[in-house]
Amino acid sequence: MQYLPVTPLFRQLQQVIKGKDETLKEAIMCLLAGGHLLIEDIPGVGKTTLAYALAKSIGGKFSRIQFTSDLLPSDILGVSVFKTESQAFEFIPGPLFANVVLADEINRTTPKTQSSLLECMERSHISVDGIAMDLPQPFMVVATQNPLDFEGTYPLPENQLDRFLMRITMGYPDPDTEKEIIRTPNYHYDDLNLEPVISPDSIRGIQGEVSKVFIEESVLDYILRWVLATRNHPRFQIGISPRGAIALRRVAQARALVEGRNYVIPDDIDRSIRPVFAHRIVSNRSHRGDRMSGSGFVEAELDAIGRNIEQP
Repeated sequence: MQYLPVTPLFRQLQQVIKGKDETLKEAIMCLLAGGHLLIEDIPGVGKTTLAYALAKSIGGKFSRIQFTSDLLPSDILGVSVFKTESQAFEFIPGPLFANVVLADEINRTTPKTQSSLLECMERSHISVDGIAMDLPQPFMVVATQNPLDFEGTYPLPENQLDRFLMRITMGYPDPDTEKEIIRTPNYHYDDLNLEPVISPDSIRGIQGEVSKVFIEESVLDYILRWVLATRNHPRFQIGISPRGAIALRRVAQARALVEGRNYVIPDDIDRSIRPVFAHRIVSNRSHRGDRMSGSGFVEAELDAIGRNIEQP
């Protein structure tokens, strides 16, 4: 990573989340591309710590929302309260007014609350009592969900999953890294003493540079070949939409920037396929199974598609 404004951010995250360099790059890429991140993994692998460390490292405000079945849209958006002193209503902002919002176990709340969050993700502002208010910038939602426990959950439908620019998993650390983690004194994520290494204004500036990263026609054609292959795949009911294709281009441009280049190469596309495409594809009913095996099936089929698509 040679792009100097981003390098200190990556290195600081490395000190907090050990042995997960690719995961850290993907989180940074999602932020720089102006998107939102869905982390689907088991508890205890560092999802909350990653979101917290990212917020503190960019000098932004962090907010954590524990999604439960009784959570209401007003609990995350905020409410208008009547003040007797002024004889007027005053808006009390909800936890959504932060730079990095951790939506913990998003699949445990009702579709109504999920939809309120996803609408804010799409538009970067909220409307309460007919008044529109912009959310802080940069604004990024890091949502988590447990792929193994479905009791009392409301899994996100595919059209709402599409609102997330990327979906990733963190997984277990390798044995050597895990031994180092075990040796480290136990601490809670908010005990981490992290100083900002980059400002929110700088992040906004870099976000504006992502779309300027050069991508030549042959690489655009390569993206299109991937998109058409998913739409024509006999085992996929729904392939990649134009919005999904644009998402792949944005992530590839952000990856190039993070890697220190001002141009996209085919490898940027290949390494971004799974986190950008897998959650946007709907397999045929006979191949769905449960959510975990369904995801694995789509990823395996994407690997097979990749072996048959010629690079530029």
